[in-house]
Amino acid sequence: MSQFFHIHPDNPQQRLIRQAVDLIHQGNVIVYPTDSGYAIGCSIGNKSAMERIERIRGLEKHHNFTLMCRDLSELATYARVDNQLFRLVKNNTPGAYTFIFKGTKEVPRRLLNDKKKTIGIRVPDHTITQALLEELGEPLMSCSLILPGHSHTESDPDEIRMQLEKHVDLIIHGGYLSEHPTTVIDLSEGDIDVIREGTGDVSPFQ
Repeated sequence: MSQFFHIHPDNPQQRLIRQAVDLIHQGNVIVYPTDSGYAIGCSIGNKSAMERIERIRGLEKHHNFTLMCRDLSELATYARVDNQLFRLVKNNTPGAYTFIFKGTKEVPRRLLNDKKKTIGIRVPDHTITQALLEELGEPLMSCSLILPGHSHTESDPDEIRMQLEKHVDLIIHGGYLSEHPTTVIDLSEGDIDVIREGTGDVSPFQ
């Protein structure tokens, strides 16, 4: 049975944030709110937790995972990026973007796209997510919480609890969210390729 934390979306209770991060460090799987709906995540180095997420989501092997980062200080550690593209990304984060880069050797191979060796990077504009990442001190391996048979990211934490309380270790109730998919931009080949136009403004990348 999962734990269920009510965390204030504007003023997160630090005690609950610390408890959530302790659960992440212990190898648990959590559901948490972001600026693009609810996401499911775990520690970047935890293989078994990642495999649990794959089963919950009904994912095929080698799904594209994303590293949630608190800011761009972590970008060069996990992604290969030149100075020009770094400035472009910096000017548009935090925000509703997922940027795809070639991964560095610091990214576990199981997280990389099998063919392209790429990884998604996000700097979310959400107070609870930022508080989690600040306390965690490293990226959170993550993907959108889209349940099998559904086409949209889950937005109702009570509904999520009904469906997943026996399958995840923590569900953070951070409010009822609307559907705001990220804009996905592939920067892995050194140029700019808009893969999906979502909430993030594409005009700076055209």
